[in-house]
Amino acid sequence: MAEITAALVKELRERTGAGMMDCKKALTETGGDLDAAIDWLRTKGLSKAAKKSDRVASEGLVGVAVSSDGKTGATIELNSETDFVARNDTFKAAVADLAALALTEGGDVEALKAAKTKDGTVVADHLTNLIATIGENMTLRRAAVLSVSEGVVASYIHNASGDNVGRLGVLVALESSGDQAKLADLGRKIAMHVAAASPAPALSVSTEELDPEAIAKEREVFAAQARESGKPENIIEKMVEGRLRKFYEEVVLLKQVFVMNPDQTIEQLLKDSEASVGGPVKITAFVRLALGEGVEKAPETDFAAEVASMAGKK
Repeated sequence: MAEITAALVKELRERTGAGMMDCKKALTETGGDLDAAIDWLRTKGLSKAAKKSDRVASEGLVGVAVSSDGKTGATIELNSETDFVARNDTFKAAVADLAALALTEGGDVEALKAAKTKDGTVVADHLTNLIATIGENMTLRRAAVLSVSEGVVASYIHNASGDNVGRLGVLVALESSGDQAKLADLGRKIAMHVAAASPAPALSVSTEELDPEAIAKEREVFAAQARESGKPENIIEKMVEGRLRKFYEEVVLLKQVFVMNPDQTIEQLLKDSEASVGGPVKITAFVRLALGEGVEKAPETDFAAEVASMAGKK
């Protein structure tokens, strides 16, 4: 059995937020095995981090990082329960550090959780420590990495609350043999476009990359709508093709109207930039992470109304 030292008790307390005597008992019960002691505390309901793990975390921050050579970019989303915690400098630093770590570890969330931070702590354990220290549940929800062999990966943070952290992060990978500084500037403008795209962000870079099932579904809907007009089938087919073109202009990045110049599409912007950049430019991929999208939030309740309602039931 491992010796149960004060340092071991301290480490267990830091990782779980449990009381000192509970930590000592957990280590005694598990023969000094730290990981087993963490599980023991969770089983007994004594780990503060474990108690917080079932809370909905839909706030937080998105972080981005770009490698020194500009050829790799990473973005991650770390969720917290409240915006208040997201403004905490320790939390901001954790988001930035995780984005930087993803540059080398990749965009797989589970692999990133198993990686080690600069001080040698496993990311999953580091997050557990943060949960216990800060007092809110946190979730490393998403991560993505883009790379190019030649060109740049540009990044953009919208609603920034610190260096490379904010509520929306975008990466755009540009493949080109042209001037890197000019490519980076072009990439940032396109990343800003991706962030601002309305009414919905792009689904793919090109029409060819769209999900065939999504196209078939839209075609079916458009055809049904067109048939209600009572027009002949040959006219209906033309109506459907016209509506599909409009659909592509909304969801395909290259077909979208550039937000900084309504007279250009993104496709035209790339073509028009070739002369100044010094060669053809191709968008190979993009990533857009908006904080909390798709997270089911707990319904907000009117506490005063609830109390008044309960008071009336006597």
